[in-house]
Amino acid sequence: MLFSVLRSTRAITINVEIMRSFVKYRVMLSEHEDLRIQLKELDNKINAVFKFLLKKIDSLHQYKIPNKPRKKIGYK
Repeated sequence: MLFSVLRSTRAITINVEIMRSFVKYRVMLSEHEDLRIQLKELDNKINAVFKFLLKKIDSLHQYKIPNKPRKKIGYK
């Protein structure tokens, strides 16, 4: 994606490095079962925290602040 937007030598190099890092990550996960399990557990914990935060944010949106009468601005 970076290459398609910028079309510079540096963007191409960075894009290739990003793809290589994803391939290394995938190989590492396939070779180390315990690491894959730990990352899956961490992902589940993070998802639980995000769900909790989203519920709290939704509850704040539903809370209405009562309208108080405002003072009139200007000269009397």
